[in-house]
Amino acid sequence: MELGLVGLGKMGGNMRERIRRAGHTVLGYDRNPDLADVHSLEELVGKLSGPRVIWVMVPAGEATQTTIDRLAELLEPGDVVVDGGNSRWTDDVKHAEELAAKGIGFVDCGVSGGVWGLANGYALMYGGDKENVAKVQPVFDALKPEGDSGSVHAGKVGAGHFAKMVHNGIEYAMMQAYAEGWELLEKVDSVTDVREVFRSWQEGTVIRSWLLDLAVDALDEDEHLDELRGYAQDSGEGRWTVEAAIDNAVPLPAITASLFARFASRQEDSPQMKMIAALRNQFGGHAVEKK
Repeated sequence: MELGLVGLGKMGGNMRERIRRAGHTVLGYDRNPDLADVHSLEELVGKLSGPRVIWVMVPAGEATQTTIDRLAELLEPGDVVVDGGNSRWTDDVKHAEELAAKGIGFVDCGVSGGVWGLANGYALMYGGDKENVAKVQPVFDALKPEGDSGSVHAGKVGAGHFAKMVHNGIEYAMMQAYAEGWELLEKVDSVTDVREVFRSWQEGTVIRSWLLDLAVDALDEDEHLDELRGYAQDSGEGRWTVEAAIDNAVPLPAITASLFARFASRQEDSPQMKMIAALRNQFGGHAVEKK
């Protein structure tokens, strides 16, 4: 099938390549002309045959809203827009209603996989009407990991981004647990090789995981994380997860504490946040701050 892809950054560029490897035609647009196949949204829409599918991979908020507003002017009834960025789920309903008024479908899709997605595939959580999802299904199949899992029609519009938000909240808490354990091991005199302790956990333990593997990779690069400042950003989804928990009276003590720990990292050079920063860099290519 043909796909228009808007936004060719760290995620979008690799997604374009993976979809192409599956035999589909992808035309990409990015504000950086060195990355783009076409040089305007008008050109992108004009070169695709109907019914068109346009996948948007730009930052959440104003950038996504502006892009969807412009696509609403350019697309035709029967076309579908997919928001694959990290938009808040509450925005999805508004986007779907705005596009539906012009006969254009909308699907929201949470995407996880970071810089490793090109090789390993992307976990996909999408929401929307069945008929709109069906138009995008070949792309979902191209992006997902090999095998039967890694892709889910989570529910109606907004369900995909809500599921991805909860995924990221869990990720916050898991990273925080590894970081706290690492700091405690580093603190005591009796443990003389913390990196190898972490490595020993990679096989046969109940806490083995890809995050643990990435922690070991980070320690192999900088054994005591001396080169990193203990500062970790939050993408916003942790905050949204906690807000949703409050709205639904669901207790999330671990996820909430991990979010507040990120805030604490901005007040001091936190050893735990060195590990959080290292993990975010390993799996997502997120920037780190050097001392």
